[in-house]
Amino acid sequence: MLLPETEPPASVLVDIIDGVGVLTLNRPAVLNALDLATVRALTRQLDAWADDPAIRAVLLRGSGERAFCAGGDVCSLYHLQSQGSPELERYFDEEYALDCRIHRYPKPTIALMDGVVMGGGMGISQGCTHRLVTERTRMAMPETAIGVFPDVGGSYFLSRLRSAALGVYIGVVGDTLSGADAVVSGLADRLVPSAFLADLPALIAAIDAGAWPAAPTHTSIPSLLTAPVLAAVERHFCQPGVEEILASLAGETDPALRTWVERTLGLLAQRSPLMLRVTFEQLRRGRQLDLEACFRMERTMVAHSFAHGDTMEGIRALLIDKDRSPRWRHRAVAEVPREEVEAFFAGHPP
Repeated sequence: MLLPETEPPASVLVDIIDGVGVLTLNRPAVLNALDLATVRALTRQLDAWADDPAIRAVLLRGSGERAFCAGGDVCSLYHLQSQGSPELERYFDEEYALDCRIHRYPKPTIALMDGVVMGGGMGISQGCTHRLVTERTRMAMPETAIGVFPDVGGSYFLSRLRSAALGVYIGVVGDTLSGADAVVSGLADRLVPSAFLADLPALIAAIDAGAWPAAPTHTSIPSLLTAPVLAAVERHFCQPGVEEILASLAGETDPALRTWVERTLGLLAQRSPLMLRVTFEQLRRGRQLDLEACFRMERTMVAHSFAHGDTMEGIRALLIDKDRSPRWRHRAVAEVPREEVEAFFAGHPP
């Protein structure tokens, strides 16, 4: 007996509550990762609501309790590149256009960044006017771990945090931040209890009234950006290059910072040396560019990354074969030629 065919669930659920358009990423099995269909669904609805007088604001959230959005569907991108599919180019064209659209959206936008918020999830949230995190938030720009760079507008928003050094630290190291860290760094506007997000009509009314609940006193992961760590970030990540950052960290003598230094050096040792240098240069350039120029630069960079960088090898090692032993193009940052870094920025002013 043949069972009737059923429609696959929509990747984005659409609702309207008290004049607020609600977009719910609906791929919880993959932590609401963004594929091309999801990017297109978000874009279509944002375009439809931009000039709709019945919609006064837009709210973005993720389905389930585990993630707002864990980023792009990187394994799918790997296979598209392996097949030489033009879909890969379309994906980045449309994803970056969506991210830029949110930054420039003509109405208030609210991102409920509960659970995992990484990569592409940062791209669709950092341009929002109200960025809410919770005690369950786990935020990162971890791209250098898979041989990529912090894209989706990272050139713009990471280079405009409370200090240039903090943006370099978050972008180059890619460590995971708590909700409290996100607020301290400037990557979120307010820390609220996750229970506050469950009742959307009450949430919208509270936002309208400015009636915020007390911030939670605990988070699912320890806060990373303590006062001593923030001071250390300023000392070490203000250096003129990645080699100098590594040397500065290695020379840290404060025993209270030993655990953080060892963790940070350990993470940097796992990253692609090429992409560490590329990311440092990306953020240096991003500080001098406007939003649209940052996205144009990143579009050039990501094409080069997949074709000539460490990206395919990084994705293979960490997400496809999962041997966690990437064979990077270079063994150390000092071995990366300057011209190889410059190739990522071809056609863009220094």
